[in-house]
Amino acid sequence: MNPSTAQAEVIVDELVRNGVRQVVLSPGSRNAPLSYALHRAAHAARLRLHVRIDERSAGFLALGLAARTQLPVAVVCTSGTAATNLHPAVSEAYHSGVPLIVLTADRPPELRAAGANQTIDQHRLFGAEVRMFDELAVAESRPGQNAYWRSQVCRAWHAAADGTRGGPVHLNIPFREPLVPDGDDQWCEPLTGRPGDARWTEVSQRGCAPSELSQVHARRGLVLVTDWGVESANEWGDRHGWPVLSESGGVGLAGSAAISTGMWLLNLPEFMREHRPEQVLCVGRPTVFRQVQRLLADTDVEVLLAHGGVDWAAPAHNLREVAATFGAAPGYADPDWLTAWQHADQKASEALHAALDLERWPSGAAVAREVVDMLPEHALLVLGSSNPSRDVALAARQRPDVVVHRNRGVAGIDGTVSTAIGAAVAHGRPAYALLGDLTFLHDSNGLMLGPYEQRPDLTIVVLNDDGGGIFALLEQGSPEHREAFERVFATPHGTDIGKLCAAHGVEHVLVRERAEFTAALQWRPGLRVVEVPADRTKLRAVHQRLLTAVRSALVG
Repeated sequence: MNPSTAQAEVIVDELVRNGVRQVVLSPGSRNAPLSYALHRAAHAARLRLHVRIDERSAGFLALGLAARTQLPVAVVCTSGTAATNLHPAVSEAYHSGVPLIVLTADRPPELRAAGANQTIDQHRLFGAEVRMFDELAVAESRPGQNAYWRSQVCRAWHAAADGTRGGPVHLNIPFREPLVPDGDDQWCEPLTGRPGDARWTEVSQRGCAPSELSQVHARRGLVLVTDWGVESANEWGDRHGWPVLSESGGVGLAGSAAISTGMWLLNLPEFMREHRPEQVLCVGRPTVFRQVQRLLADTDVEVLLAHGGVDWAAPAHNLREVAATFGAAPGYADPDWLTAWQHADQKASEALHAALDLERWPSGAAVAREVVDMLPEHALLVLGSSNPSRDVALAARQRPDVVVHRNRGVAGIDGTVSTAIGAAVAHGRPAYALLGDLTFLHDSNGLMLGPYEQRPDLTIVVLNDDGGGIFALLEQGSPEHREAFERVFATPHGTDIGKLCAAHGVEHVLVRERAEFTAALQWRPGLRVVEVPADRTKLRAVHQRLLTAVRSALVG
């Protein structure tokens, strides 16, 4: 057996022994040893193999799979720019706490020194955005290699999965030719692992015991849910009498403390002056709303952070305490505190939906509300990072049974189609995605599924307003910037999404009326795209009218 084949076979075997059950592979020459080994493992039903041509899509597919399973998923590519295309997914995984094992093939040192083709410097390619980096030594036919390879795989698995939240790791693997099996099974030592399919190295305690919050003392507090921990947050709010607000609005919230219009209430200075909390328990990493950042930066509010990673969110660098988990804590709630928030939530919700009913269809808020209303029980909803996340938070009614996923680690639009496909495959129940047109087009390669690949049961709703509608709601969209706005911010594209879907063999439904949209949202298996054309120029005015309606209901 040649050394590259032996090394690849051992690495794949030890990955499986450590619990890897899903691997995403992009084709190439230098990673051929791993490709053969993965194909054999998949044929033996030891793992499920997903193959993608585009490495960026491959990375985000792996991220979606890992985010839903919370188990490390391996992604494998060849050398050169193939490896750099994984960087956006690695960044997202690092900042959102998703366990990935990135295996990049490389040329051996003598070929790098010779300026070989498809060669770049892959040493610590992803910088500080991985929990572990190691470059394996070039495989040699000598005793001791089996233990070395298996030990490093165990280190990588542990680094990816350790702690309350996971993260990405990077193994760079230089392979010498020959890169294909030679039909010889002889090796200088046994290449077997531990008996009983056990890991080579067991870690008896994964890090320290999870810490819990100890500085809770306020009678008037808020729980702010961002990108994880919604079930625990619901329990906390009910136990302590603290209102629970989410950057996903009412989606995923349950219990008496749930406040579905929290993002509207936080945006009303008149309301917040009378309802400023003493403490805020922030669960995860907030990213979407400026009103959330204002609250966390308020020097009169103590901020407690439940966060399992190392990248703490501290808008004013004023965190009172950081803990990995949050369980029972002392303190007695003000009985009138939660009641006041509940009453405000009811008034705001009634005013919001009455105003939304008067708006001409479609708008982003109306589409988001109807998507959430129509979701089957226990469905997955993947949200794009721009307007869809905001629209759901601002307009959706409470749905405690729905699971939400957003790429909010670095909040980019990269790879969202692939993320949704990966998450849908792992979810195993009805899955939907709500994306803007630019987010959809940015990863249209994610629709490229070969005949051997698993097709997800996923309905992708694309609100197509022909450009970057999010900027219409920001300072760039104000009237004084009208001259430059359309060219450098709105970026209209005029793409025919139906033809794009046809090129990929994906079902496409174009809807222009509300009744058509309701029918198109009815669940059925398979991958399809539902496109809703919208007018981006009306967006700013719609949001202003909704805010006015909510403000009038609460402060007159």
